Amino acid sequence: MPSLGADMEAGTLAEWRVAPGDRVEKGQVIAVVETAKGAIDVEVFESGVVEECYVGPNTRVPVGTPLARIGSGERVVTDLPAAGTAPEPATVPEAEPPPTVSASAPPAPAPPRASPAARRRGRERGIDLGALAGSGPGGAIVLRDLERTPLAEPRPDRPPVGDRGGGFDREAMRRSIAAAMTRAKREIPHYYLATTVDLHAAERWLADYNRERPPAARLLMAALFMKATARALARYPDLNGHYQAQGFRRAERVDLGMAIHLRAGGLIAPALRGAGELALPELMDRLQDLVQRARTGGLRAAEVGTATATVTALGERGVDTVFGVIHPPQVAMIGFGCVRRRPLAVDDMLAVRPAVDVSLAADHRVCDGHLGARFLNEIESQLQRPEAL
Repeated sequence: MPSLGADMEAGTLAEWRVAPGDRVEKGQVIAVVETAKGAIDVEVFESGVVEECYVGPNTRVPVGTPLARIGSGERVVTDLPAAGTAPEPATVPEAEPPPTVSASAPPAPAPPRASPAARRRGRERGIDLGALAGSGPGGAIVLRDLERTPLAEPRPDRPPVGDRGGGFDREAMRRSIAAAMTRAKREIPHYYLATTVDLHAAERWLADYNRERPPAARLLMAALFMKATARALARYPDLNGHYQAQGFRRAERVDLGMAIHLRAGGLIAPALRGAGELALPELMDRLQDLVQRARTGGLRAAEVGTATATVTALGERGVDTVFGVIHPPQVAMIGFGCVRRRPLAVDDMLAVRPAVDVSLAADHRVCDGHLGARFLNEIESQLQRPEAL
């Protein structure tokens, strides 16, 4: 059972998507787990054969409990465990290394390059992505390529969200949020900083960029905010990582969490993995895909509980400034308020320009306000040069 957040102690295996004897590839979804944050897809991190499933559907087990054994296929146990059954810890066999593929085996066809949003839309519409030409970076297939494709019959490989077992438990999510935030305020010595950023250059560049593109390919200001933040975190790695029992550990890359409000109530902050390295069109596709899957189901375990820092944006609610609470074990929360036209001093003159308040909540155990101020200045510098994002 994967850990999907610092506050998660157990989860319920809602559904198996594979059976003993099935061959699985790294990254393939093999199960659905119900948590206080909703239904989460669990992917496998090794290729091999499912030899045995240890946990039956609708079984609640602690984090760290083995769910299945992936091996070479030599010890397949075909019987699935009954619903509500969990393994005896002392009798769980050790997992075997993944099998070695024979050199004489025919190579699998290379998957087409496609954004996660395009892959999901393709599954929903029954579209073969291998038959499409991509117009994204490096020839990748993006959402706009699917809009030009006739609708096919939906594939019945995934039941609707409402049929995935369990249901959204608002009270359980509130308890989960309360536990995490109580821990954060008790253990993390927060400090807070904020600054106002002139968005004149960003707004003009964004308008020029979007003018030549169809609606599906246009960018939102949120994409620039996320990219600028990810780049600033890469430059100031003392704000990008996790503080645990052994102390602070910098992350190797920026997996930027995005706080998303769920329509039924509550929040979830899945990670936009490698955000600083994504081109803006791909980042926009990934961001829209995360929001959609967070609200309808289908987030993956690798996207939940793995963020190295988180952005919270309440601008759409008309809030000028937001001071967030750090989500442990992270050490930074970055906030963006509402983009408003404000009177600003520009070259000793008064001008009315779009501006946004950017805030930082940071962990005083890891850094001080001096570094936090430089970090906010770096976000501002990035947004003043939108063409470089």
